[in-house]
Amino acid sequence: MALISKIRKNSWILVVLIALGLIGFIVMDMTSGQQSVFGSSQFTLGSIDGKKLDWNQFNRVEQVLYGNSGGEVFSRRQSLWNYFVEEAIVQEEADALGLGVSKTELLDLEFGPTPSPIIQQRFADPNTRQVNFQQLNEIRKAIEDGTFTDPRMRSYWAQQEKEIIKDRLQSKINNMIGKAIYTPTWMVEMGHIEQNQAIDFAYVKIPFDEIDNTEVTLSDEDYKQYLKENEARFKQDEETRKLEYTVFDILPSAEDSAALRKKIADLVPDFETTDNDSAFVTRNYGQISANYFSKEELPPAIADTIFNIPVGSVYGPYVDAGDFQAAKLLDRVFMADSADSRHILIPADNPAAFTAAKKTIDSLENLLLAGTASFDSLAVKFSQDPGSASKGGKYENITPNQFVPEYNDVLFITGQIGKLYKVRTSYGWHLIEVLGRSASKTERAKVAFIREAIVPSETTQNEAFQRAQIFVGENRDIEQFRQSVEKLEGQEIEISTGLKKNDFIVGNLGAGQSSRDMVRWAFNADKGEVSPEIYAFQDPVSYYTNKYVVAALRSIQKPGLPSVENIKDEIEQQVINRKKGELIKQRIQGTDLDAIAANFKTKVDTATNVNFASSFVPSLGSEPALIGEVFNLEQGQTSKPVVGNAGVYLAKVINKPVVGPANNIPQMRRVIAQPVRSQVNGQLIQAMKKNADIEDYRSKFY
Repeated sequence: MALISKIRKNSWILVVLIALGLIGFIVMDMTSGQQSVFGSSQFTLGSIDGKKLDWNQFNRVEQVLYGNSGGEVFSRRQSLWNYFVEEAIVQEEADALGLGVSKTELLDLEFGPTPSPIIQQRFADPNTRQVNFQQLNEIRKAIEDGTFTDPRMRSYWAQQEKEIIKDRLQSKINNMIGKAIYTPTWMVEMGHIEQNQAIDFAYVKIPFDEIDNTEVTLSDEDYKQYLKENEARFKQDEETRKLEYTVFDILPSAEDSAALRKKIADLVPDFETTDNDSAFVTRNYGQISANYFSKEELPPAIADTIFNIPVGSVYGPYVDAGDFQAAKLLDRVFMADSADSRHILIPADNPAAFTAAKKTIDSLENLLLAGTASFDSLAVKFSQDPGSASKGGKYENITPNQFVPEYNDVLFITGQIGKLYKVRTSYGWHLIEVLGRSASKTERAKVAFIREAIVPSETTQNEAFQRAQIFVGENRDIEQFRQSVEKLEGQEIEISTGLKKNDFIVGNLGAGQSSRDMVRWAFNADKGEVSPEIYAFQDPVSYYTNKYVVAALRSIQKPGLPSVENIKDEIEQQVINRKKGELIKQRIQGTDLDAIAANFKTKVDTATNVNFASSFVPSLGSEPALIGEVFNLEQGQTSKPVVGNAGVYLAKVINKPVVGPANNIPQMRRVIAQPVRSQVNGQLIQAMKKNADIEDYRSKFY
């Protein structure tokens, strides 16, 4: 009762506490959820000049364009992000310039005779590599008839239209900039001299090895000076982080290999006696080839044996390409080394099309058998094989296995010269006539294989994981990590390049989820930490875990010039060479090339016919500093010592002819402007990105 009495007397405290609680709930609601009252969003993937990109929108477009298709997911997300960024920037610039794409223009870009590059890429016939206008016309008709109703296709087409519009607007902006590029007369005259003045000069090269490394002492100031002089090369716009990591490779044990070999060996008797090779091979994840191979075309492990065992025999187990294999000889024949044929192809890619193609082929065969038409005239008129139709359907000097198996069999095995054969292949229906075969023949074999990849068992993989787990538990900072790796035989430390927060490739580990996880951890860790997670990587062929990786955070580099500590290892040799160059310059006496060459026990070389634009000079290499120096000299003059890429140089100009005036200024103006214009497409959008206000939150999502 006393407590209740106190609460009644101080009720204002209770009111304040309740109010604070309510305010807390309101603030939580305002700052969380998909959209807050302050306009921020926990689903905002990024913003481009204030235009927000929502994660759900990004995810929907990814599904529309790629669905559940395979491939490396982070690469396609990088491409999609670039699209959204560029689309926003291009649209903003187009609006400012008053540019647009009309409905008529869009239809022409989708279905016209010269479609958008996007249409050309996505609707190219895989056989002819030309735009499949028939497919495009069917889509257009379906849109006009109102039968284009598949939701996924409608979404895909709508997104594709956005891409086409973006591409067209970007092309218009690029063309405006390209047309605006002008080369003034003074630049034309200078360019004319640079391209046409070819000089000869003698030079002495004193390599950096003239100075021993022990004679060079470097300070942090030397590194800082080098970085300052090469700021454009090393300055970075984004924070980067470097990882040190060690790889625990997972290799099959002797027991694993023995078990896998036995598995193949146990199958050999049934493989030899089966009356259905195709079903047996399929059931045991093997391979049966439709082609016949010569000894040179077979794997070396079986080439000799296959041509010395009876048909129906099995050879194996043997090791080839990381597998235990067994090979069965299905057939062996002598086959012509080449043959001539002609054919008519009616393409098909679905059941209805194959039925229609077969009817056409039947009709053409009837015309030929009746003698009312010639093969070459029908091929020119009806065949849709771009490689032979204009030549009457003829292919000459074809070697075995050059064509699809069904065609190959008729051409080299089953077909009789002069007869007609109707053959269905993956391309459609063919009407084939064998015209002739070479007299020379080679023995060829048809072989079936069963195989078992030599991979570590789950037990072996688990043991490797346990070793990595113990390693992580015992090494919780980078110094312990380094010391422990040194003690492990065969174990090494690898160092990544500077990683940005959205990168998904680490060193030679390749792209993928584990690499991405390593990068994400790095941007949430402190320098010197060892990741508590063990990163697993899969074999790209057999899909087993082939390595475990333990990582530590080596360095954090903020935007701007890197610190000496973070980049010292990368630039040490260049800084040493720079220091050596200065020491060599101090030891050079006079300007007589022969005397200098004798003093340094080297020789005088000559470079001839060198122009200012030469990026590489035979016997000299790439030495732009030297080239720039000698072109500032007159004939007979000797340069001062020049520190180059491979040593210190002195040069004397032997011949520097006078270049006459440019005869055709307008033509030269076009020639000089063209390389600059050709760079607009690639460089303009990058410059626009650099000037845009881009906020990137992708690393919070994936």
